[in-house]
Amino acid sequence: MGEKGSKRAGEAKASAGELVAALQPLGAVTSKGMFGGYGVFIDGRMFAIVDSGGDWYLKADHSTAHRFEAAGSAKHGRMPYWSVPADVAADDALLLEWAGEAAAVARS
Repeated sequence: MGEKGSKRAGEAKASAGELVAALQPLGAVTSKGMFGGYGVFIDGRMFAIVDSGGDWYLKADHSTAHRFEAAGSAKHGRMPYWSVPADVAADDALLLEWAGEAAAVARS
């Protein structure tokens, strides 16, 4: 029998790797294991997270959260991260656009 949570941890790791690879056109995007999931960074700033189930979230602020709300995204608890809508995740150009905005929020 495997370690408790190992399947979910594997999902999170694979999903984080997929997200990091998809976002490389933005620059040197990296990930780091954190709290059962992954933080995704650019220029040393965390702008996305992958939860333990492998779901993607992007950072938003008062000027960008409305876009996530309008798309039906869910906020990740009290954190300023919102789920990536399926149509955004499926469209490379749209994902880069949304992630670029999240990176700008993280840098500000």
